[in-house]
Amino acid sequence: MLVMTTIVFDLDGTLVDSFDDISAAFRRSFHVIDSEPPAVDVVKAMIGKPLRDMYQPFAPAEALEALVAEYRRDYAERCADQTRPFPGIVDLLDDLRARGHAVAVATTKTTWMARTVIGRLGLESRVDHVQGTDDFPHKPAPDVIHHALAGVGRAGAWMIGDTTFDVAAGRAAGLRTCAVTWGVHTPDRLRGSEPDAMVDTVAALRGVLLDDRV
Repeated sequence: MLVMTTIVFDLDGTLVDSFDDISAAFRRSFHVIDSEPPAVDVVKAMIGKPLRDMYQPFAPAEALEALVAEYRRDYAERCADQTRPFPGIVDLLDDLRARGHAVAVATTKTTWMARTVIGRLGLESRVDHVQGTDDFPHKPAPDVIHHALAGVGRAGAWMIGDTTFDVAAGRAAGLRTCAVTWGVHTPDRLRGSEPDAMVDTVAALRGVLLDDRV
């Protein structure tokens, strides 16, 4: 029997292809300390961590707040320059909700920034709740997932994400976990986190989530 529950998604690298905009804003911010930014590939490997943790290896402690502030100012203006939903994601969200499931976003972004991205991409009507990480522990802690589920008011079934942090957070929250390989962490790294499922395409994710046993 089909049970109507909440499907929780990470945002960046899972629902939306945002790497170019995140990387560009992160690298541009280094002008505030007159320093060369890290290479694009280095930035990619760090996405999914809190901003301060991303900056910490490349800047003195006293510069971290200025870098974070500049990133947020820049990114808020240009967060949808190149960012788009991954092909097939919009239809998947629509179909999940048509089946009676709730859809929640649980991201390391702040709630305000996550809602800004969702709004710029016109996805507001396709999700039931957008939850960022605001003054509580980041993934792999499960707090953002608990807040997302509370915002929906319905039990959770799956946590979907592209990083090992998503998998660990979903497991800690008591959800089944599905890792997607089109984001920032490699399949081998994701496999090591032992998700309940791992998929390479949105079509395969559809098969996992639209199964009647969900």
